[in-house]
Amino acid sequence: MNKTLSNFIFAFILGFVFINCANRGTPDGGPKDEIPPSIIKSDPENYSTNFKRNEIRVYFDEYIKIKDLQKQLIISPPMKTQPDVMPLGGASKYITIKIYDTLQPNTTYAFNFGNSITDNNEGNPYPYYRYVLSTGDYIDSLSVNGNIVDALKKEPETFVNVALYEVDSTFSDSIIYKETPKYITNTLDSVTTFSIENLKPGKYMLMALKDGNGDNKFQQKTDQLAYHKNFIDVPSDSSYTLRLFKENADFKATRPRLISGEKIAFGYEGDYEGMNIDIVSETPPEFEYRITKDKKTDTLNYWYKPRLEVDSLIFKVSKNDFEKEFTARISEQERDSLLIETSPSGNIGYNEDFKVSGTTPLLNFDASKVTLMDKDSTTVTFTTDFDTIKNAYSLKFDKTEDNNYRIEMLPEAFEDFFGDKNKDTLNYSFKTKKASDFGYARFTLVNATYPLLIQLTDKKGEVKVEQPVIKSGTIDFLNLAPAMYSIRIIHDVNGNKKHDTGNYLKKIQPEKVSHFQEIEIRADWGITETLQFN
Repeated sequence: MNKTLSNFIFAFILGFVFINCANRGTPDGGPKDEIPPSIIKSDPENYSTNFKRNEIRVYFDEYIKIKDLQKQLIISPPMKTQPDVMPLGGASKYITIKIYDTLQPNTTYAFNFGNSITDNNEGNPYPYYRYVLSTGDYIDSLSVNGNIVDALKKEPETFVNVALYEVDSTFSDSIIYKETPKYITNTLDSVTTFSIENLKPGKYMLMALKDGNGDNKFQQKTDQLAYHKNFIDVPSDSSYTLRLFKENADFKATRPRLISGEKIAFGYEGDYEGMNIDIVSETPPEFEYRITKDKKTDTLNYWYKPRLEVDSLIFKVSKNDFEKEFTARISEQERDSLLIETSPSGNIGYNEDFKVSGTTPLLNFDASKVTLMDKDSTTVTFTTDFDTIKNAYSLKFDKTEDNNYRIEMLPEAFEDFFGDKNKDTLNYSFKTKKASDFGYARFTLVNATYPLLIQLTDKKGEVKVEQPVIKSGTIDFLNLAPAMYSIRIIHDVNGNKKHDTGNYLKKIQPEKVSHFQEIEIRADWGITETLQFN
């Protein structure tokens, strides 16, 4: 066979192979990889003792990457200087942990990676990997277990730190504000239970922290916390339930500022109830003032007259243990004009008041210049209540179903603190719905301890209606808008008709809350439910 013929046969065979391969179609790649990466080895080995190195490597059987490390990685005990963990932003067949902190002697450390380690291609996680080492001769093996609940909501927060502080000669209640805990874990994003592992025997304070800035210290303004009422001894066979709550912020006033003519804004943190604003500067005999609450911000507005020809005014703000003097700079500014604001608009509830407020402090209301009429042009009588701090009049009157109402307010019906009056006639209209547009719920309580506060909430936990209960009997919620409601009952121990949160330093736990099933309210329909207490 000559060379030319040999080349021809080779080309023919090669072409046949290519054609045959093309006819077979594109391979589908096989089944999706759902297998997480596996660890080949660690250097040093996991659960090593007498650890004296500053670098750890963990090797895998495939390329891995690390995600959400800041949320997922929990080191117990916490380190003052965080280690470097690689790879970040790339893929590798091993994890490197570089330690910069000086490790405590005879201490067991645990690196809890959560679900941060995944394979590079499909993102299959290596679940809850823990690397444990000891700087001493043995690995501490004790644990504390329990669960997290929310003090008010049906479901607790995710990514909650659970910590132990050692109770020794240096312990004080203020330690949670200043120091990181002895041991720590995290509930991550899928569970409400916790287990703090690799502990030494001893006495501890157990707490949980929804940490806003990740510093493992309690910040009242931003964080939620929970704490066990008593110190615990380790080892322990008990399972602990911690109720997570948000403290009421301690009262604090901020520097006042002039925001318009004769109007000074006093910002505050916490609860303004009982907040006193007293002027220290000399004032003329005819000096008067009014204080109103801003609708949108944590601010009290201080209104005064007459206009004072001064550069500044000195005030003293006080409440309970807080007392401080402030200086407000005064300048020539235009005073706010009187504008009348009302609510609601459109529909009004059977038990809802029509409210009238002003952009400046209201002083006088002339009811003779206000007329309320229904759809038949029949005059409806009303009474009024005035809330000074909210600067609002409530018009109270009996309402009937499927009715239209009109309010006419003639000029000079309202006069404000500065003597200004409404100049125009004001007209407003609103209506009530049919009774058949609403539903109702009737509850019977079994084994209840009174007083209680029954709340119907939406899916977000916002209260739509509530009713205090002081004795046994059926409880009716009438004229409910059709919707899905959750039943929440506050064990109102002090009978103040609200949920009282806890306070760590005062050793006050939040009031107990019971959650029951969802109910569906339909138009022109009612339900009855028996609520059984343990």
